Formats: sequence, C-alpha cells, structure tokens
Amino acid sequence: MNTPGAKPGFTVLIPARLASTRLPDKPLADIAGVPMVVRVAQRASKSGASRCVVAADDQRIVDACGAHGVRALLTRTDHASGSDRLAEACTLLGLPDDAVVVNVQGDEPLIEPALIDAVAEQLQQRSDCVMSTAAHAIADAAEFLNPNVVKVVLDRTGTALYFSRAPIAWWRDGMASLLENRAGAALPSPAPLRHIGIYAYRAGFLRQFPLLAPAPLEQLESLEQLRVLWHGQRIAVHLTEQAPGMGVDTPQDLQRVRELLGAKP
Repeated sequence: MNTPGAKPGFTVLIPARLASTRLPDKPLADIAGVPMVVRVAQRASKSGASRCVVAADDQRIVDACGAHGVRALLTRTDHASGSDRLAEACTLLGLPDDAVVVNVQGDEPLIEPALIDAVAEQLQQRSDCVMSTAAHAIADAAEFLNPNVVKVVLDRTGTALYFSRAPIAWWRDGMASLLENRAGAALPSPAPLRHIGIYAYRAGFLRQFPLLAPAPLEQLESLEQLRVLWHGQRIAVHLTEQAPGMGVDTPQDLQRVRELLGAKP
C-alpha cells in the first residue's frame, strides 16, 4: 500500500532479537493471537515501503513471521547492535548503495505508517545526509529532565547538531527554576525536542557503519547515533507534531499495548 509522501521503493527492515533481559522472547510476545514482531511488520506494511523484512537472530522468529506471511531473514546471533544486524540484511537482500532503508524497531507495534514515510522522504530529499530520523516537541518538564528521554538540537536546515540524555539546549535563565519545580515548571521557547528512535539510511552507509570506530561521545552517552556525527556525517531530522505510539520494553508495557488493541492478557 503506497501512501502520499516518500517515493515508493524504500525498504523497511525490522531488527528482532530473541534475548531480552526485561521481557524474554519479546518479538514473539502474543498480542491478540499475533506475535509482536508480526504486528510491527503489519503496521509498517501500511507505509509506502516497497517491502518490509524482519531481520531475526533466531529461527523461531523467522518461522513465526512466515506463518503470518511476513518475510524474514535469519542473521547472525553475535551482532552488537540492531544497525549491525540490518547491515547484514542489506547484504543478504543485495540492496544497492543508494537504496533507502528505514529501521523500524521490533518492539513498536503502534508505529504510525505516516512517520515511516516521512523519515524515508526526509532522507530522499537530503543528498547531503547519510541518515534521517525524527523528533517532536517536549511539553513536559519531567520528560525534558529524564535521562531516558533522548534530546536533540538542530541547525537551521533541520540537521542534527547533537543528541544527548541531558536536557539540551540548556536554558540559562530558567534552568534553576525548572530543576527546583520540575513537573510544574514552564519549559523554554522554542520547545526542546525529543528524539524518536526511527532511522532511515542509505544502504551503502549502513553497510559501512559497523566498520566505523566507536566514538568517545557515543560510549559516554550510550547513543549510537553520535558515532555518525563524530565521523563528520550528517543526520536530517523530521519534526512531527505527534508523539510516537508507546514501545514495549517491560511486561507492563506489553499489558498496556494488549489493552489498547483490545486483546486479552
């Protein structure tokens, strides 16, 4: 199904790893009789992507996808990150270097297809960038101060200057009040931006990415995208007014998603 926005022809890849400390066998977690990773693929297939493929580390994931008509590839089990897994998938699929690939996380069963299209289109329009991603304005002070919420600052062209777990940009004249009052405090204007963990790459760069030396800032902040900036490459950022649907990291998250989709636990 093609939707307005991104040009048809981009590929959605969904990395799926069976091991999870907080939610074992997470990709296979049942949501109304359908494994979670299949739910993600079904949502992604509503975007303008020409194909949607799961990159799995276990045959059980491949088999579960196949049972629901979702294409899946078996990749190595020793990949350090999802981007490494997708780099292998690009090679297995024989994608040309200029092909656009969108990385949709396998624990996002509520992902909006329009967001996938927008991130793909952003990269298609920005030949000066090797990647694109998304962000939305933060309206809650507690979210701004939360280190688990990644923030991003942009230049005038909508290109990422930096990503951080710290509250950036630092509000010189109001941060003392914000830290003291927290939830009840006002936020600066323009609003700070929350990074959304969806990425589009050109396949050639995605294959090169695992070969790049990890960046000191990447290791300090535990943010893989900082490796891209540290090596002098550029990331375009699509701004969306809508916060993304919640992901699934814990059993509590899974229960909420089941309830949202009208499923029994």
